[in-house]
Amino acid sequence: MLVYSTTTDHDDHVPVMLSEDGKTIISYPDPADLRTSNGPPKPTDLGNGYRLDNRGIGPNVAFLSMGYAEYAALEKAPSTAELMSMIMDRDPLKELYHCGPRTKYTDATSELKKIVEAGELGSRCKKLK
Repeated sequence: MLVYSTTTDHDDHVPVMLSEDGKTIISYPDPADLRTSNGPPKPTDLGNGYRLDNRGIGPNVAFLSMGYAEYAALEKAPSTAELMSMIMDRDPLKELYHCGPRTKYTDATSELKKIVEAGELGSRCKKLK
């Protein structure tokens, strides 16, 4: 599970993954991936500006200007060229931590909120950025 903080609020912006050099999109969701019975897989607020990733971000994440609902309503994903033109933030992460697999936790959200509140992310999770 990844916990992160961003320079600005991107809770409703669709993430895409960029190549190491940031010149190409290497991963992006299909609109159907954002249509779930529980609503779009937006990040979970853990407090103090930290979010639990529910979509699949990483160190090379960028965020589109398009929100989850608008993207999920598309019949098919835009071309990578179109997606590149929609990127609104290419370097959004302040911090990124890997906190282990979900199976490590009984109640991941509650337990991670306590870790964040105690200021223990750096000692309990591996810092990726």
